Amino acid sequence: MDLIARIEALFLRRGRAEYESDVAQPVPVLAHALQCAQLAEWAHADHELVAASLLHDLGQLIDAEAGAPLRIESHETAALSLLAQGFGPGVLEPIRLHVQAKRYLVATEAGYEAGLSPSSRLSLERQGGRMNAEERLLFLAQPYAREALQLRRWDDLARQPGKRTPPLAYYLDLLADLMRDMRTPPRLLIA
Repeated sequence: MDLIARIEALFLRRGRAEYESDVAQPVPVLAHALQCAQLAEWAHADHELVAASLLHDLGQLIDAEAGAPLRIESHETAALSLLAQGFGPGVLEPIRLHVQAKRYLVATEAGYEAGLSPSSRLSLERQGGRMNAEERLLFLAQPYAREALQLRRWDDLARQPGKRTPPLAYYLDLLADLMRDMRTPPRLLIA
């Protein structure tokens, strides 16, 4: 099964599931992913960041395929080995860093934590809590930290029940185009 088909299968089989948490989530995984990707597009993010926005919680669906519950904490790395089969760091790194981005924002922006969904606030401590000064410096020094911060903000906003978005097929086409562009070597213009 090719990568796009695998992603589609995960979303179609498990994407209607709700996140497991002590606090109910307002939207299932697929609706959240589509809303997050749409917000990235509306912000004119590049295709890699739109893809990362769509795929940032895919690790939870992989866990579910293995029989584990959909967990909010420790999911950010579960899909990276699968996604590395077709995508580069512009997609993978914002996904890997999006939980750290929440921890960074809680530590640096007054009122950010109060604006988190109840389940995000609950999972924050399980994910390491607010970052200390050293952790903040290390986070910002990482390539793609800024993109992870953008992804995190869209992640926080992508929780509106019943919100209309483009269908999954629209974003799967975007993923296929992105993978094709990554495989095509750039042309050199010789004058």
